[in-house]
Amino acid sequence: MANLNVNGKTFDVDVEPDTPLLWAIRENVGLTGTKYGCGIAQCGACTVHVDGVAMRSCGVLVSEAVGKKITTIEGLAVNGVLHKVQQAWVANDVPQCGYCQSGMIMAVAALLKDNPKPTDQDIDDTITNICRCGTFKQVREAIHAASDV
Repeated sequence: MANLNVNGKTFDVDVEPDTPLLWAIRENVGLTGTKYGCGIAQCGACTVHVDGVAMRSCGVLVSEAVGKKITTIEGLAVNGVLHKVQQAWVANDVPQCGYCQSGMIMAVAALLKDNPKPTDQDIDDTITNICRCGTFKQVREAIHAASDV
């Protein structure tokens, strides 16, 4: 049994310590906004924040997340108000299929927390999430829009 703090709530999950955090979040906690993409921490669809750091949850073991603050896409908005990145995503019509978007939004929120005014190079170096629909132009526009808020 592992005790996880997800979006400010405590959950006891009955999983093996080497279970990927992604599966504990989706299957045991019941939050399905965090998506499975590749299973090897490359695509970024499963990105969450662990103690404020963007991490690919398919590559984080439950045992490594115990005692840490985990934030998923469901916990990014505060008191019903969308995070500025979520607002920019809507305003800039970023998603097409939407599958990768929760992970991309989580990665961008972490980038803007650490670097409120990123350059295009900063974005290229930091946001390595994959979007198969190819919405990278809209993603860049949304990042710059959110950084202007």
